[in-house]
Amino acid sequence: MNTGPQNEWFDKDYYTTLGVSKDATDAEIKKAYRKLARKYHPDTNPGDKAAEEKFKQISQANQVLSDKETREQYDQVRAMGRGARFSAGSGGGTGAGGSGGGFEDIFSGLFNTGAGRSQYPRYTTRGGGSPYGGYGDVPPDLSDLFGGQPYGGSPYGGGFSTGPQKGGDIKASTSLSFTEAAKGATVKLTMPSGKPLSVRTPVGVKDGQKIRVKGKGKPSPNGGENGDVVLTINVEKHPVFSRDGDNLRMELPVSFDEAALGAEVEVPTLSGMPVRMKVPAGTPSGRVLRIRGKGIEGKNHTGDLLVTIEVAVPRNLSPDARKAVEAYRKATEGEDPRAELYARAKAS
Repeated sequence: MNTGPQNEWFDKDYYTTLGVSKDATDAEIKKAYRKLARKYHPDTNPGDKAAEEKFKQISQANQVLSDKETREQYDQVRAMGRGARFSAGSGGGTGAGGSGGGFEDIFSGLFNTGAGRSQYPRYTTRGGGSPYGGYGDVPPDLSDLFGGQPYGGSPYGGGFSTGPQKGGDIKASTSLSFTEAAKGATVKLTMPSGKPLSVRTPVGVKDGQKIRVKGKGKPSPNGGENGDVVLTINVEKHPVFSRDGDNLRMELPVSFDEAALGAEVEVPTLSGMPVRMKVPAGTPSGRVLRIRGKGIEGKNHTGDLLVTIEVAVPRNLSPDARKAVEAYRKATEGEDPRAELYARAKAS
């Protein structure tokens, strides 16, 4: 029986390593691991041997405590004998009470393992290689800590990968007008080397969206592939249009008579060419009318233009206009647009 890893469990308090209590929840363990992994990862501390060792310790602790079954085994081992130790390779174990074979029998049943087989949990993730392959595999839900790359090798840590590593990424940002973002644009960047780089943004790129340009980042230090350029897009606001997914929204002022009697009006579009839209008679302020196919153009779908009607109230009336409004008020005397509102308020 290979008792090496289990023997270590007597000496190592993984709860203390992660800074959590023994009754910590899975979420608390995960949170503690993520915080420490960011702090001590070798990419963040190049050449710092103490940080490398600390990263290996917290990775090992997380691998044990993040797996329910292995954590139960660990807790049972720690509870069975604080002072017990195994003699690796011996026919019998040495327990706290001095009897041979007792703990070996316990571990044989507890871990259900044969000689040379370790029961530490293993995880795999997909992605490119890493120069820190010996720090233990990273659970898939934590791989975002390290750029989505796997950290292979022994679950107990140890050593750097000798394979070529990918170069680092270069981060950049740029601003686009609302129209440029909607239609796509060519962005010219100046790289740290002084060389220019042209990047074509996709049609309909969104504010805050990141564009990855493969192979245009930092070179590999040992013959691997280049890193990438990660470009963050900032989209400026438009004075008329706003974005709602692939749809565009805008507010359209109409006159009282257009809303009351109905009309056909011109509506601006992002392309600059207006289109005509019918406003039905009796359209209230706030109603949304749809013009199909005048939103954001995508590869497989084009959004719509959603027009919110706003009935414009004139601030200054000419004498003739005032007389007309007064005549309208007299003609509609007795009508109360709020009557239904009062009825609903009383009913509630």
